[in-house]
Amino acid sequence: MKSLFMLINETYRYFDFPFCSSVPLKEKKEALGEVLNGDRLVSGPYRIDFLSEKDAEIACKRKLSKEEVARFRTAISKDYYFQMYFDDLPFWGFFGKVYNVGKADPSDCKYYLYKHPVFQIFYNKDRVIEINVRKDTRAVVDVTGDEPVDVDFMYTVKWKEIDVPFEKRLDKYKSSSSLRQIQWFSTLNSCVTLLLLTAFLATILMRILKNDFIKYAHDEESADQEEEPGWKSIHGDVFRYPKHKSLFAAALGCGTQLFTITIFIFILAVVGVFYPYNRGTLLTALVVIYALTSGIAGYAAASFYCQLEGTNWVGNLLLTGSLLCGPLFVTFCFLNTVAVAYKVTAALPFGTIVVIFLIWALVSSPFLVLGGIAGKDSKAEFQAPCRTTKCPRDIPPLPWYRKTLPQIAMAGLLPFSAIYIEIYYLFASVWGHRIYTTYVILFIVFIILLIITAFITMALTYFQLAAEDHGWWWRYVVLGS
Repeated sequence: MKSLFMLINETYRYFDFPFCSSVPLKEKKEALGEVLNGDRLVSGPYRIDFLSEKDAEIACKRKLSKEEVARFRTAISKDYYFQMYFDDLPFWGFFGKVYNVGKADPSDCKYYLYKHPVFQIFYNKDRVIEINVRKDTRAVVDVTGDEPVDVDFMYTVKWKEIDVPFEKRLDKYKSSSSLRQIQWFSTLNSCVTLLLLTAFLATILMRILKNDFIKYAHDEESADQEEEPGWKSIHGDVFRYPKHKSLFAAALGCGTQLFTITIFIFILAVVGVFYPYNRGTLLTALVVIYALTSGIAGYAAASFYCQLEGTNWVGNLLLTGSLLCGPLFVTFCFLNTVAVAYKVTAALPFGTIVVIFLIWALVSSPFLVLGGIAGKDSKAEFQAPCRTTKCPRDIPPLPWYRKTLPQIAMAGLLPFSAIYIEIYYLFASVWGHRIYTTYVILFIVFIILLIITAFITMALTYFQLAAEDHGWWWRYVVLGS
């Protein structure tokens, strides 16, 4: 049995608290993804043998000091819980309970520590199918006071045979039928939003643009001579290169890489690679796929940068390589420092940091350079459908709701309304003890999110051009992200 102590998204070692530690501890060798996930599994204090039942077996006897009693009391008041594994099946349990005697003052509460877990294990022939843990509410220790307490930690093991096949033992960790119905209903709601948005855009294209195209097709010469307001009057400025084109190309390259990573992750998830007890596989896949797809970022950034007539492609590659890694490195340094200070398991060991650095230096960076060289030599040219004027046209004053920040808020409203229910389940998996398994629904919602984001971005960009604002490049990227 492996054990770990968790508090929301902060994880601590189980034996950081004064539980039984007389049994020699054996640390499990963790894979890269498990270390990144904060897993630091060790052998637990309970000995469980197959089909061997135990009743109130003494695990150890301890005399808790005043400081240890205070630590347990603080943990119980904050709803600390532990996570353990048996035969790679996770299960959870709380440290204790709080009894409020009817007064709002926390000093009037009673704090009780559970000292007797009861393990109920279900099996089929020679395979473990399920494990649950419950607490014997009669076997508790009062840790309300600040005096030393003698505790006899004990445990009970019960075995029960069931007819559930081994292949279905993970069904317990999947969403219930009612939750899946809610998720499918949310997906249907997203589809309705997508249909309404499609109809809205189709109306714009059919009623506005179609009339303009017909007019210009019949009388192209008069259309060129006549000055009309709206998007038609900025045809000589709409394809003017964006400001900070090196940064723009780098952002495009990083976005292409992130999109590729997301697609690969979804493919692995749908085929069943990230099953519940395959701990750390997701983070391992993220690190490996990120390193291998760095060439895509380099190719996309360098190719587009050269299309924009950029000359410093080496500087563009350096910017592409640091645009995503730079903020991640700064964030990691801050979070890892905090994790070390608070002694949580999320603090990465020095060896893991060295491994990640070597992956970045020996795999990611060379692929980035090779992709950049291929993009530079691709000889792609930016072919605008109309000629760009030498002098940029003045942008007329815009009302407040057509400026960048209000447009960003409007662009994020519809996509968020389409995915907010699925986001709840994702957050419950990341910051709670739920295991996310409905990857097919998540992939469908992701596709819907892409389409809605593309549609709403096109609509808002059209409105921007209709207001004779030809600085659409950066706005288009920001609205879509």
